[in-house]
Amino acid sequence: MDAPGPGRAAPQGFSLGGYKPWEVGPSSPMAAVRGALTPERLLVLSFAGLVAAGTVGFKVLPGLYTGSELSWLDALFTATSAVCVTGLIVVDTASYFTVAGQAYLLLLIQLGGLGIVTFTTLVVLALGRRLSLHHEAVTATVTGVAPEVNFRELVRSVVRFTLGFEAVGALILFVVWLPRFGPTEAAWHAVFQAVSAFCNAGFSTFSDSLMGLRGSPATLVTIMGLIVLGGLGFLTLEELRLWRSWRREGRTLRISLHTRLVLVVSALLIVGGWIAFSLLEWSNQLTGMAPFDRSLNALFMSVTSRTAGFNTVDYAQTSEATDFVTILLMSVGGSPGSAAGGLKTTTVAAIALLALARLRGRSVTSVASRTIPDDTIQRAVGLFVVSFGIMTAAILIFAVTHLDSYPAGGSQGFLHYMFEAVSAFNTVGLSMGATGSLQPNGKLFTIVLMYVGRVGPLTLAAAIALRSLDRDRHFRYAHEELIIG
Repeated sequence: MDAPGPGRAAPQGFSLGGYKPWEVGPSSPMAAVRGALTPERLLVLSFAGLVAAGTVGFKVLPGLYTGSELSWLDALFTATSAVCVTGLIVVDTASYFTVAGQAYLLLLIQLGGLGIVTFTTLVVLALGRRLSLHHEAVTATVTGVAPEVNFRELVRSVVRFTLGFEAVGALILFVVWLPRFGPTEAAWHAVFQAVSAFCNAGFSTFSDSLMGLRGSPATLVTIMGLIVLGGLGFLTLEELRLWRSWRREGRTLRISLHTRLVLVVSALLIVGGWIAFSLLEWSNQLTGMAPFDRSLNALFMSVTSRTAGFNTVDYAQTSEATDFVTILLMSVGGSPGSAAGGLKTTTVAAIALLALARLRGRSVTSVASRTIPDDTIQRAVGLFVVSFGIMTAAILIFAVTHLDSYPAGGSQGFLHYMFEAVSAFNTVGLSMGATGSLQPNGKLFTIVLMYVGRVGPLTLAAAIALRSLDRDRHFRYAHEELIIG
């Protein structure tokens, strides 16, 4: 039936009280759908759709397995882990999947990593004001975070950085692994590991992750480089690119506070973790290697703990102190606008600076001759509280309901639950061996944790930022004191 146009009457018998679905305007159905599809809802729905499509693909696509196909539950678990770039596995990627199956898994990792990076960049740049999917609105916010960064150039850089760094990493790994594996096998291992590392996914085509390559410095340095670059965030990478370009032209570019905090906090976490793991594992999991290799593997442990998921040591055999430090690093994660999970480096920096300001008796939070807005501090505190609450509840549920086959008693059993819950929620992928023993309800719970950990904190940050500038902006109830401490 044709929609009535100018000079044409509406079809007889087609009246819904003035409701005209064919019209496109402020009150049309399309406008209503467009208005309801806020960025955070689009984020949640897009990831749910990608997980669903990935799950169905594992069930219907031929030639993905060396043996029997995945069950629906395991297919859902694997698809969620790949799309959310987590890396937790219920089957061995190297032996269970054919090359076609590994390629399909890699496609989900790339889509999940690139998709979240692109959308997170939009959301992060728009924090502090009403979000919009229109380029004009987002571009206006870019000038508030990093004045010299052009939005359209940034979005193009997301793809350039991703494909470029992955290609360089794959080429280096191919050259390093060529004598060991031969051309075809080395090429596939190199491509898979490069994409997985840059996306901070942690999936590997080696059954022992990178434990068999712990004595290859070139391998570890390349993987670490990809992990760090993938976890810095694309706004930071774009600013650094502009800074280098301007420097060549003799101009000066002021690096934003965001980028400076990302770089400083990331460096502190990497060095701090490196020192801690060197001290804690030097005579444990790092024994049997030369001093240089021990130090390099300790550095790798520090880098990979922040949401990457690769491992060169057996975390089921590490000390409890090492496991606890790993849990802390997993909780922090990477930086905004990256494929990494966790609270993010800037969130932790904002909270630490807030605490420092209060200890000094200051009412504002300042650093590097700049004051951080109160709204930003409130978002950081809110994100920390909610994430901490979710992780605490997840650990309790694991411990109380015994969602895996580990013994319930003893600190070691509890540490397994804590490690597993934090790794899943922060999309890290490291495990002390509990993932393979998860019961069906444990797998479902872990799926929820991975999904919420990927989209939940970001959605919360966006929801907090989505406050109307004119609605209840200046309204408050009467003050009343509360004793603290």
